[in-house]
Amino acid sequence: MEQFYRPAAAASVRAKMPQETASQRSAARKLAEQANGDSEEREEDAFLRARRRVPVRRGLIPTSRAGRIAMAASVVFAIGTLLVLGIAIRNFLRDDPRFRIAASSSIQIMGNSQVTRSELLSVFGSDLGRNIFFIPLGERRAALQELPWVDHATVMRLLPDQLRVAIVERTPIAFVRHGNTIGLVDAHGVLLHLPPAAMVAKHYSFPVVSGISTKDPLPVRAARMRLYQRFINDLDSGGGKVSSQLSEVDLSDPEDVWALLPAQGSDIQVHFGDSDFLARYRSYQQHLPEWRQQYPHLASVDMRYENQVVLDMAQPTASESGQDGGAVSQHHGEPSSAKHASHTAGKPATKSPKAGRAQG
Repeated sequence: MEQFYRPAAAASVRAKMPQETASQRSAARKLAEQANGDSEEREEDAFLRARRRVPVRRGLIPTSRAGRIAMAASVVFAIGTLLVLGIAIRNFLRDDPRFRIAASSSIQIMGNSQVTRSELLSVFGSDLGRNIFFIPLGERRAALQELPWVDHATVMRLLPDQLRVAIVERTPIAFVRHGNTIGLVDAHGVLLHLPPAAMVAKHYSFPVVSGISTKDPLPVRAARMRLYQRFINDLDSGGGKVSSQLSEVDLSDPEDVWALLPAQGSDIQVHFGDSDFLARYRSYQQHLPEWRQQYPHLASVDMRYENQVVLDMAQPTASESGQDGGAVSQHHGEPSSAKHASHTAGKPATKSPKAGRAQG
Protein backbone atom coordinates (compact mmCIF):
# COMPACT_ATOMS: atom_id res chain seq x y z
CA MET A 1 0.00 0.00 0.00
CA GLU A 2 1.46 3.27 -1.09
CA GLN A 3 1.49 6.29 1.18
CA PHE A 4 1.74 9.85 0.03
CA TYR A 5 3.28 12.61 2.12
CA ARG A 6 2.83 16.38 1.47
CA PRO A 7 5.92 18.57 1.80
CA ALA A 8 6.10 20.70 4.90
CA ALA A 9 6.96 23.82 2.89
CA ALA A 10 3.63 23.76 1.09
CA ALA A 11 1.79 23.56 4.38
CA SER A 12 3.67 26.62 5.64
CA VAL A 13 2.93 28.59 2.48
CA ARG A 14 -0.74 27.75 2.78
CA ALA A 15 -0.70 28.91 6.39
CA LYS A 16 0.77 32.29 5.46
CA MET A 17 -1.67 33.14 2.68
CA PRO A 18 -4.60 33.98 4.95
CA GLN A 19 -2.41 36.46 6.87
CA GLU A 20 -1.29 38.23 3.68
CA THR A 21 -4.86 38.39 2.48
CA ALA A 22 -5.94 40.04 5.71
CA SER A 23 -3.21 42.69 5.45
CA GLN A 24 -4.15 43.41 1.86
CA ARG A 25 -7.75 43.74 2.89
CA SER A 26 -6.91 46.23 5.63
CA ALA A 27 -4.79 48.31 3.22
CA ALA A 28 -7.53 48.33 0.63
CA ARG A 29 -10.03 49.32 3.29
CA LYS A 30 -7.83 52.26 4.32
CA LEU A 31 -7.46 53.38 0.73
CA ALA A 32 -11.21 53.20 0.26
CA GLU A 33 -11.83 55.20 3.42
CA GLN A 34 -9.34 57.86 2.30
CA ALA A 35 -10.95 58.00 -1.12
CA ASN A 36 -14.37 58.34 0.44
CA GLY A 37 -13.09 61.11 2.73
CA ASP A 38 -11.54 63.02 -0.14
CA SER A 39 -14.67 62.72 -2.21
CA GLU A 40 -16.77 63.96 0.71
CA GLU A 41 -14.43 66.92 1.24
CA ARG A 42 -14.57 67.76 -2.45
CA GLU A 43 -18.34 67.59 -2.41
CA GLU A 44 -18.44 69.83 0.67
CA ASP A 45 -16.05 72.37 -0.95
CA ALA A 46 -18.09 72.30 -4.11
CA PHE A 47 -21.22 72.91 -2.07
CA LEU A 48 -19.69 75.82 -0.14
CA ARG A 49 -17.96 77.38 -3.19
CA ALA A 50 -20.04 80.08 -4.90
CA ARG A 51 -20.78 79.48 -8.48
CA ARG A 52 -19.42 82.01 -10.97
CA ARG A 53 -21.88 84.07 -12.85
CA VAL A 54 -21.19 84.29 -16.50
CA PRO A 55 -21.42 87.98 -17.54
CA VAL A 56 -23.73 88.72 -20.35
CA ARG A 57 -22.31 91.41 -22.64
CA ARG A 58 -24.79 93.84 -24.04
CA GLY A 59 -24.04 96.58 -26.58
CA LEU A 60 -24.50 100.29 -25.88
CA ILE A 61 -26.69 100.70 -28.87
CA PRO A 62 -30.15 99.24 -28.40
CA THR A 63 -31.07 96.49 -30.78
CA SER A 64 -34.58 97.73 -31.42
CA ARG A 65 -35.31 100.58 -33.79
CA ALA A 66 -37.28 102.56 -31.24
CA GLY A 67 -34.44 102.26 -28.76
CA ARG A 68 -31.91 103.57 -31.27
CA ILE A 69 -34.11 106.54 -32.10
CA ALA A 70 -34.57 107.36 -28.42
CA MET A 71 -30.84 107.14 -27.77
CA ALA A 72 -30.00 109.43 -30.74
CA ALA A 73 -32.54 111.98 -29.55
CA SER A 74 -31.02 111.92 -26.06
CA VAL A 75 -27.51 112.54 -27.43
CA VAL A 76 -28.67 115.44 -29.60
CA PHE A 77 -30.54 116.96 -26.69
CA ALA A 78 -27.50 116.70 -24.38
CA ILE A 79 -25.19 118.31 -26.96
CA GLY A 80 -27.66 121.11 -27.61
CA THR A 81 -28.04 121.75 -23.89
CA LEU A 82 -24.26 122.01 -23.44
CA LEU A 83 -23.94 124.41 -26.36
CA VAL A 84 -26.71 126.65 -25.08
CA LEU A 85 -25.20 126.62 -21.59
CA GLY A 86 -21.73 127.48 -22.93
CA ILE A 87 -23.04 130.36 -25.01
CA ALA A 88 -25.00 131.69 -22.05
CA ILE A 89 -21.92 131.59 -19.79
CA ARG A 90 -19.77 133.27 -22.47
CA ASN A 91 -22.29 136.07 -22.98
CA PHE A 92 -22.55 136.56 -19.26
CA LEU A 93 -18.79 136.87 -18.78
CA ARG A 94 -18.47 139.13 -21.82
CA ASP A 95 -21.33 141.51 -21.23
CA ASP A 96 -21.60 141.70 -17.48
CA PRO A 97 -20.22 145.10 -16.31
CA ARG A 98 -18.78 143.56 -13.18
CA PHE A 99 -15.92 142.07 -15.27
CA ARG A 100 -14.75 145.34 -16.85
CA ILE A 101 -11.62 147.37 -15.95
CA ALA A 102 -13.33 150.57 -14.86
CA ALA A 103 -10.25 152.73 -14.09
CA SER A 104 -6.47 152.60 -13.72
CA SER A 105 -6.96 152.04 -9.99
CA SER A 106 -8.09 148.51 -10.87
CA ILE A 107 -4.53 147.70 -12.05
CA GLN A 108 -2.24 146.72 -9.18
CA ILE A 109 1.52 147.20 -9.71
CA MET A 110 4.20 145.58 -7.58
CA GLY A 111 8.02 145.58 -7.59
CA ASN A 112 8.72 148.91 -9.30
CA SER A 113 11.21 151.39 -7.88
CA GLN A 114 12.92 152.87 -10.95
CA VAL A 115 10.02 152.56 -13.40
CA THR A 116 7.17 154.92 -12.60
CA ARG A 117 3.58 153.79 -12.36
CA SER A 118 2.59 156.02 -15.26
CA GLU A 119 5.17 154.32 -17.52
CA LEU A 120 3.76 150.93 -16.65
CA LEU A 121 0.14 152.01 -17.01
CA SER A 122 0.86 153.31 -20.50
CA VAL A 123 1.03 149.69 -21.61
CA PHE A 124 -2.59 149.15 -20.45
CA GLY A 125 -4.03 152.38 -21.89
CA SER A 126 -6.31 150.58 -24.36
CA ASP A 127 -7.62 148.16 -21.72
CA LEU A 128 -9.59 150.66 -19.66
CA GLY A 129 -13.26 149.77 -20.01
CA ARG A 130 -12.45 146.38 -21.57
CA ASN A 131 -13.68 143.06 -20.25
CA ILE A 132 -11.03 141.40 -18.13
CA PHE A 133 -11.28 138.11 -20.01
CA PHE A 134 -10.49 139.72 -23.36
CA ILE A 135 -7.23 141.40 -22.32
CA PRO A 136 -4.26 139.57 -23.99
CA LEU A 137 -2.02 138.98 -20.99
CA GLY A 138 0.86 137.58 -23.08
CA GLU A 139 1.04 140.69 -25.26
CA ARG A 140 0.92 142.98 -22.24
CA ARG A 141 3.70 141.03 -20.56
CA ALA A 142 5.90 141.28 -23.68
CA ALA A 143 5.22 145.04 -23.92
CA LEU A 144 6.24 145.53 -20.28
CA GLN A 145 9.52 143.67 -20.81
CA GLU A 146 10.40 146.00 -23.66
CA LEU A 147 10.78 148.83 -21.14
CA PRO A 148 14.52 149.32 -20.45
CA TRP A 149 14.32 148.94 -16.68
CA VAL A 150 12.03 145.87 -16.70
CA ASP A 151 13.85 142.55 -16.63
CA HIS A 152 10.84 140.28 -16.06
CA ALA A 153 7.10 140.90 -15.77
CA THR A 154 4.04 138.89 -14.75
CA VAL A 155 0.42 139.85 -15.48
CA MET A 156 -2.54 138.03 -13.95
CA ARG A 157 -6.31 138.47 -13.63
CA LEU A 158 -7.96 139.04 -10.28
CA LEU A 159 -11.68 138.41 -10.52
CA PRO A 160 -13.94 140.13 -10.97
CA ASP A 161 -12.39 143.36 -12.34
CA GLN A 162 -8.69 143.78 -11.48
CA LEU A 163 -5.25 143.09 -12.93
CA ARG A 164 -2.07 142.47 -10.96
CA VAL A 165 1.30 143.40 -12.50
CA ALA A 166 4.52 142.21 -10.82
CA ILE A 167 7.87 143.25 -12.30
CA VAL A 168 11.53 142.55 -11.58
CA GLU A 169 13.75 145.49 -12.43
CA ARG A 170 17.24 145.35 -13.87
CA THR A 171 20.24 145.84 -11.59
CA PRO A 172 22.95 148.24 -12.85
CA ILE A 173 26.55 147.16 -12.33
CA ALA A 174 28.51 150.04 -13.92
CA PHE A 175 28.33 153.57 -15.23
CA VAL A 176 28.58 154.07 -18.96
CA ARG A 177 29.34 157.26 -20.84
CA HIS A 178 26.86 158.41 -23.53
CA GLY A 179 28.60 161.37 -25.12
CA ASN A 180 28.60 164.03 -22.42
CA THR A 181 26.16 162.21 -20.14
CA ILE A 182 26.63 159.29 -17.79
CA GLY A 183 24.15 156.42 -17.76
CA LEU A 184 23.99 152.92 -16.30
CA VAL A 185 24.38 149.45 -17.75
CA ASP A 186 23.33 146.05 -16.39
CA ALA A 187 25.00 142.65 -16.65
CA HIS A 188 23.29 141.91 -19.99
CA GLY A 189 24.53 145.07 -21.68
CA VAL A 190 21.18 146.86 -21.49
CA LEU A 191 21.70 150.63 -21.25
CA LEU A 192 19.65 152.30 -18.52
CA HIS A 193 18.80 155.96 -18.10
CA LEU A 194 18.32 157.58 -14.73
CA PRO A 195 18.01 161.30 -13.93
CA PRO A 196 21.10 162.73 -12.21
CA ALA A 197 19.16 163.55 -9.05
CA ALA A 198 17.87 160.00 -8.80
CA MET A 199 21.35 158.65 -9.51
CA VAL A 200 22.80 160.72 -6.67
CA ALA A 201 20.01 159.59 -4.36
CA LYS A 202 20.83 155.95 -5.06
CA HIS A 203 24.49 156.47 -4.06
CA TYR A 204 25.78 154.26 -6.86
CA SER A 205 29.54 153.67 -6.78
CA PHE A 206 30.70 151.98 -9.98
CA PRO A 207 33.60 152.37 -12.40
CA VAL A 208 32.85 154.14 -15.67
CA VAL A 209 32.88 151.61 -18.49
CA SER A 210 34.09 152.64 -21.95
CA GLY A 211 33.57 150.67 -25.13
CA ILE A 212 29.80 150.23 -24.65
CA SER A 213 27.68 152.13 -27.14
CA THR A 214 24.08 152.25 -28.24
CA LYS A 215 25.33 151.60 -31.78
CA ASP A 216 26.57 148.16 -30.75
CA PRO A 217 24.05 145.31 -31.00
CA LEU A 218 22.88 143.82 -27.73
CA PRO A 219 24.86 140.53 -28.09
CA VAL A 220 28.10 142.53 -28.46
CA ARG A 221 27.32 144.63 -25.38
CA ALA A 222 26.38 141.50 -23.43
CA ALA A 223 29.71 139.80 -24.32
CA ARG A 224 31.70 142.86 -23.20
CA MET A 225 29.79 143.05 -19.93
CA ARG A 226 30.57 139.39 -19.27
CA LEU A 227 34.25 140.25 -19.77
CA TYR A 228 33.82 143.18 -17.38
CA GLN A 229 32.28 140.96 -14.71
CA ARG A 230 35.08 138.41 -15.07
CA PHE A 231 37.63 141.21 -14.75
CA ILE A 232 35.99 142.64 -11.61
CA ASN A 233 35.44 139.25 -9.97
CA ASP A 234 39.03 138.23 -10.61
CA LEU A 235 40.43 141.42 -9.08
CA ASP A 236 38.16 141.06 -6.02
CA SER A 237 38.88 137.36 -5.56
CA GLY A 238 41.97 138.24 -3.52
CA GLY A 239 39.79 139.82 -0.84
CA GLY A 240 41.07 143.37 -1.29
CA LYS A 241 38.02 144.86 -3.04
CA VAL A 242 40.26 146.22 -5.78
CA SER A 243 37.29 147.14 -7.97
CA SER A 244 36.42 150.00 -5.63
CA GLN A 245 39.70 151.69 -6.65
CA LEU A 246 38.97 151.64 -10.38
CA SER A 247 37.83 154.91 -11.89
CA GLU A 248 37.43 153.72 -15.49
CA VAL A 249 37.51 150.41 -17.35
CA ASP A 250 37.84 150.25 -21.13
CA LEU A 251 36.34 147.25 -22.94
CA SER A 252 36.85 148.41 -26.52
CA ASP A 253 39.41 145.69 -27.20
CA PRO A 254 38.37 142.30 -25.72
CA GLU A 255 42.02 141.22 -25.80
CA ASP A 256 43.22 144.22 -23.82
CA VAL A 257 41.18 145.37 -20.85
CA TRP A 258 42.72 148.46 -19.33
CA ALA A 259 41.73 150.46 -16.29
CA LEU A 260 42.66 153.74 -14.59
CA LEU A 261 44.09 153.25 -11.10
CA PRO A 262 44.87 156.11 -8.69
CA ALA A 263 48.50 156.63 -7.69
CA GLN A 264 49.66 159.62 -5.62
CA GLY A 265 47.05 162.07 -6.84
CA SER A 266 47.03 160.96 -10.48
CA ASP A 267 45.64 158.06 -12.49
CA ILE A 268 47.80 155.46 -14.18
CA GLN A 269 46.49 153.50 -17.11
CA VAL A 270 47.15 149.79 -16.54
CA HIS A 271 46.73 147.28 -19.38
CA PHE A 272 45.67 143.85 -18.09
CA GLY A 273 45.15 141.93 -21.33
CA ASP A 274 42.40 139.31 -21.25
CA SER A 275 43.45 136.92 -18.44
CA ASP A 276 45.37 136.62 -15.13
CA PHE A 277 43.97 139.94 -13.97
CA LEU A 278 44.67 139.49 -10.26
CA ALA A 279 48.25 138.23 -10.77
CA ARG A 280 49.05 141.16 -13.04
CA TYR A 281 47.52 143.62 -10.61
CA ARG A 282 49.65 142.26 -7.74
CA SER A 283 52.78 142.48 -9.87
CA TYR A 284 51.86 146.07 -10.75
CA GLN A 285 51.38 147.00 -7.09
CA GLN A 286 54.64 145.34 -6.12
CA HIS A 287 56.77 147.28 -8.61
CA LEU A 288 54.85 150.57 -8.69
CA PRO A 289 57.00 152.38 -6.02
CA GLU A 290 60.17 151.54 -7.92
CA TRP A 291 58.69 152.70 -11.23
CA ARG A 292 57.38 155.93 -9.73
CA GLN A 293 60.80 156.69 -8.31
CA GLN A 294 62.55 156.12 -11.63
CA TYR A 295 59.83 157.71 -13.79
CA PRO A 296 57.99 160.52 -12.01
CA HIS A 297 55.81 161.13 -15.10
CA LEU A 298 54.62 157.53 -15.37
CA ALA A 299 51.25 157.48 -17.15
CA SER A 300 50.72 153.96 -18.49
CA VAL A 301 51.85 150.45 -17.56
CA ASP A 302 51.38 147.52 -19.92
CA MET A 303 51.26 144.26 -17.95
CA ARG A 304 50.34 141.96 -20.85
CA TYR A 305 53.82 140.49 -21.37
CA GLU A 306 55.20 137.66 -19.27
CA ASN A 307 58.77 138.82 -18.62
CA GLN A 308 58.56 142.46 -19.64
CA VAL A 309 56.58 145.54 -18.67
CA VAL A 310 56.20 148.52 -21.00
CA LEU A 311 56.04 151.92 -19.27
CA ASP A 312 54.75 155.06 -20.96
CA MET A 313 55.65 158.52 -19.73
CA ALA A 314 53.24 161.46 -19.85
CA GLN A 315 54.44 164.71 -21.35
CA PRO A 316 55.45 167.26 -18.70
CA THR A 317 53.27 170.23 -17.86
CA ALA A 318 53.98 173.80 -18.97
CA SER A 319 55.55 174.68 -15.62
CA GLU A 320 57.84 171.66 -15.80
CA SER A 321 58.76 172.25 -19.44
CA GLY A 322 60.97 175.23 -18.53
CA GLN A 323 62.94 173.07 -16.12
CA ASP A 324 63.10 169.79 -18.01
CA GLY A 325 62.97 171.12 -21.55
CA GLY A 326 59.71 169.24 -22.18
CA ALA A 327 56.83 170.28 -24.40
CA VAL A 328 53.06 169.76 -23.82
CA SER A 329 50.73 169.17 -20.92
CA GLN A 330 49.92 165.82 -19.27
CA HIS A 331 46.69 164.02 -20.15
CA HIS A 332 45.02 160.65 -19.64
CA GLY A 333 42.86 158.32 -21.70
CA GLU A 334 45.07 157.31 -24.64
CA PRO A 335 48.25 159.11 -23.55
CA SER A 336 50.63 160.32 -26.23
CA SER A 337 53.83 159.50 -24.42
CA ALA A 338 56.99 161.46 -24.92
CA LYS A 339 59.01 158.58 -23.48
CA HIS A 340 58.69 154.78 -23.42
CA ALA A 341 60.61 152.32 -21.31
CA SER A 342 60.67 148.56 -21.10
CA HIS A 343 61.17 147.24 -17.60
CA THR A 344 61.82 143.68 -16.50
CA ALA A 345 60.95 142.87 -12.91
CA GLY A 346 64.05 142.77 -10.75
CA LYS A 347 66.27 144.41 -13.39
CA PRO A 348 67.07 148.03 -14.27
CA ALA A 349 64.81 149.58 -16.87
CA THR A 350 66.08 149.28 -20.42
CA LYS A 351 64.68 150.34 -23.73
CA SER A 352 62.83 147.65 -25.63
CA PRO A 353 62.82 147.39 -29.44
CA LYS A 354 59.17 148.41 -29.36
CA ALA A 355 59.98 151.47 -27.28
CA GLY A 356 62.77 152.39 -29.61
CA ARG A 357 60.46 152.28 -32.57
CA ALA A 358 57.93 154.40 -30.71
CA GLN A 359 60.58 157.01 -29.98
CA GLY A 360 62.03 157.05 -33.44
